[in-house]
Amino acid sequence: MNYLVTGGAGFIGSHFTDFLLSEIGRDDMVLCLDNLTYAGNLKNLAEAERHENFRFVKGDICDKDFTDNVFSEFKPDVVINFAAQTHVDRSITSPEIFFSTNLMGTVNLLELSVKHKVSLFHQVSTDEVYGDYSERESLYPNGFTEDASLLPSSPYAASKASAEMAALSFMRTYSLNISISRPCNNFGERQYPEKLIPLTVKNALEGKPIPLYGDGGSVFREWVYVKDTCRAIYGIIQKRKNGCIYNISPSFSIDNKSLVEKILKIMNKPESLIAKADDRKGHDIKYRINSNKLLSELGFEFIYDFDESLERTVKSLIENESRG
Repeated sequence: MNYLVTGGAGFIGSHFTDFLLSEIGRDDMVLCLDNLTYAGNLKNLAEAERHENFRFVKGDICDKDFTDNVFSEFKPDVVINFAAQTHVDRSITSPEIFFSTNLMGTVNLLELSVKHKVSLFHQVSTDEVYGDYSERESLYPNGFTEDASLLPSSPYAASKASAEMAALSFMRTYSLNISISRPCNNFGERQYPEKLIPLTVKNALEGKPIPLYGDGGSVFREWVYVKDTCRAIYGIIQKRKNGCIYNISPSFSIDNKSLVEKILKIMNKPESLIAKADDRKGHDIKYRINSNKLLSELGFEFIYDFDESLERTVKSLIENESRG
């Protein structure tokens, strides 16, 4: 079996690549395709590089001719698409690149998957496609289920929702086997410091203000440790249920201010570093998704404790910052 992991040098993609290599057989191959933009780093693949059945190629999924050659040479059986622009603030200032990569790049991969007879295409999406939970909480008291309508707020979320629709259209029109995952906020080692947790660690180490939108205490997010996300996505791929969509969240929710305070406590840094920032345009106040489908259909269990994983992550980020 040949697995093509796009965006595999990024945060979640590199963790998934490591997990995949630990699960597959000796005759299976993993190819990581990544264009190594600011958030991708070959250092993230140091463990993967030790495996004889791993290969890396630098390239952009938006370059269709190049990617076609990759498909022709590698002949993937399964494609797992992590390749994406993911930072919401960047999507607000530069939406075009988000639709170019997240939608049109995905369409390129879908077309090539049909052309080269890929057996399964897995699209990694986001809980942000549902939009602000606080606006529909009464309709979904236990969190958004997979059949909830998609109401994305930001250009980032809209680009990911669009990619999902493209994938499902290829399933219906071209009989391409599709599965989709919608994880909540991920955290863990190797995360680029534009995201809340690594940014908090970086700024705290440098004695810089830690910006929070609004008062921070009213903005709630669900969090999952990245290794649980990788386990879940692998389980979805193994299930091979065409057209299936699964939320991924252990249902651990915390407001941003309390999360930052937890991190500062681990680091023994003062809460006075927290600073109020002007609110983001179209800011979603709350996300909440329901993962009962994942738990019941796949028998999945989340095994990583939030507080233990957060402390391990913070210590790893501190160590990385000290290395420069």
